[in-house]
This record gives sequence, structure tokens and C-alpha cells, in this order.
Amino acid sequence: MGIDSLKGEKGHKNWIKFIGTAGARFVVARQLRSSGGLWLSFQGVNLYMDPGPGALVRVLTANPPLDPTTLDGILLSHKHLDHSGDINAMIEAMTEGGYRRRGVLFAPEEALEEDPVILRYIRSYLGKIEILRKHETYSLGDLHFSTAGRHRHPVETYGFNFHLPRATVSCITDAKFHSDLISQYPGEVLLLNVVLLAELPDRQIDHLTLEDVKIILKETRAQKVILTHFGTRMLEANPSKLAQRLSEESGKEVIAATDGMVLEMEEILAKDI
Repeated sequence: MGIDSLKGEKGHKNWIKFIGTAGARFVVARQLRSSGGLWLSFQGVNLYMDPGPGALVRVLTANPPLDPTTLDGILLSHKHLDHSGDINAMIEAMTEGGYRRRGVLFAPEEALEEDPVILRYIRSYLGKIEILRKHETYSLGDLHFSTAGRHRHPVETYGFNFHLPRATVSCITDAKFHSDLISQYPGEVLLLNVVLLAELPDRQIDHLTLEDVKIILKETRAQKVILTHFGTRMLEANPSKLAQRLSEESGKEVIAATDGMVLEMEEILAKDI
């Protein structure tokens, strides 16, 4: 399946489009990378993950364009602006301005109850709201996914394991690294949000660093690892070159995502990873 065939329709299965790869407030504010999040098409289900600022515009102007009305749901890992800035606009687009009450929103309780980021009037447009909790399994059509434990992050945050028939795709969203993190993400394919090149000496920031990625690569069973959600210093260091170096050091395939990149799962699954 080539990129020209991606239309966000039910017939296309098992791909991820990186609508945006921006991480951290300065990259988002300057739009050094798009902050659009991910469009997942798994098991004939279209699910949008973390629609940050500009997500709706980026989807409609993608090549080829993606149609928000074909979405079956929206998945929010946590309420920080770089992940949720366009969530109300995407819900409205998915439901055709609220005239078609449909779609499922998956979100942490904190995103809905404490300083909420999903507007209350918008919630009535949805077919259903599912509250994310640690170590729970969720279904949307034929797609099944589960949460890991709550991440070490300033707000309630979860990563995900998407269970496909022949493989699991794991996604470690924003998190402070700790020893139990890796075991909760058993996927053969692993997406990593890597904001920091290195720890900042003057302050504590609860995000993965490049050094954390090196540890993860030694311990993960994943043979294909995609880095995304880059901060300023990661961009300055050239993520593609960093990924190439990590591939050489680890013996695993490490890729630095770019805005608009499509990861086609059918090609990966055909290799019997």
C-alpha cells in the first residue's frame, strides 16, 4: 500500500501517519516541527492520537488529505497543550460539527475533570467517552489496545500497546525514565517520545533523553524503534543522524520520524519480526 492510497477509509489497514513530530513548548510555539500528533489506521479502525495545535489543518492539507469524518475515535495520552491543543476542533470535525453524534474519546480522567481540556459542550457530540486508567484494555471496533502504568509526568499520562493479530505496537509517550518502564511495553514495534538530548543541569524535566533511549534499546524486544516528539536540542543534533548512530550501536532498526512520514505495518509484518 503506497502513500498515495491513504485516504483514512475503512479498507486500508495497519499504518501510522506522523502528522507532527514536535515535542516541547518551544518547538511547538515556533512550529519548527508540526504538533499534529498521529493518525493510526489499525484493523480497519481510524484513531487519532494526541491532536496538538494545528492537527486539523495538517490533516486536511496532508498529501493526500485525510478526512476527519472517517475517524472512529480520538485517543489522548495526557492533557498538555502540545498533545491536546486541537482536540476540540478534531472532535467537531469528526462529528461534522456535532450533527452526527459519533466516535469515541479515550482520555485520562484529569483531562476531563481537573482543569479540563475537552470543552463540555463538545462532549455531547461524541458517541461515547472512555476514561483511561492504568493497566486496562480498551476496544474500538476490531482494534484492541491497553494502557501501561501511569507515567512519571506532571499530569496524568499513559502510554499504549496496540494489539494487532501478528504483532504489538507499543507507544511510550511523555515520561520520566524508570526501571519498570520498558517491561510494560512488549511490542515488536516501539514508538518513543524523545524530547531531550540530555538532562538539563538546571532543572528536572520528566521526559525521555537520548541516553534513556540507549538503555531502552538494550532491553526492549522491539526490532524496529521509531523516535518522535523532538525538543529543540534534539532537532539541533539532527534526529536522523542520531537514529543512524543508534542503529549501528544497537543492531536494531532505529528511525527518526519526520512530519508526514507513513509507517506501513503490512511491510513490517511481512518480515515476521
